[in-house]
Amino acid sequence: MSRLPGAKGEWIRGVLAEHEAALLRYALRLTGDPQKTQDVVQETFLRLCQADRSEVDGHVGPWLFRVCRQRVLDLHRKEQRMPIAESGAVNGCPSPTVAPDQQCQANEEARAVLAALAALSADQQEVVRLKFGQGMSYRDIGAVTGHTVSNVGVLLHTAIKKIRESFDAKETEGAAARHDT
Repeated sequence: MSRLPGAKGEWIRGVLAEHEAALLRYALRLTGDPQKTQDVVQETFLRLCQADRSEVDGHVGPWLFRVCRQRVLDLHRKEQRMPIAESGAVNGCPSPTVAPDQQCQANEEARAVLAALAALSADQQEVVRLKFGQGMSYRDIGAVTGHTVSNVGVLLHTAIKKIRESFDAKETEGAAARHDT
């Protein structure tokens, strides 16, 4: 991309710096394969280079996620299968300033959240990740996924309700176990 001239090249480099890491995480969750992820994100940015800036400026983030998602769907259709990312495919690094017992508890909570998220439908997982992982608005999520804004709201509401119910059930089990001892 360093060959792009002038203002468009600077704009592309800025968009790349701002969105590349988030797109890589998003695509990895969809593909489950780091090599395919790199290819999909590279193709997404190539599409951005070919796009008319005036058509994407002001909503470049949702545009990138929509193109990335479409590339992944095209890849899945081509391969005639839908691989699922392993739960350990994307791991955060623990902070060295956190006490080991706090890190252990945070890891347990993260595993519980990932397990609750994995129990949701694919559509619910995707809107939760776009909302809470990427900070997108309902309108932007709808633009990425093709769902209406109201459908995005329903998917999020249902997903959050299921996650809350999952945690309530675990809390009830934990209280019962503590009572028995």
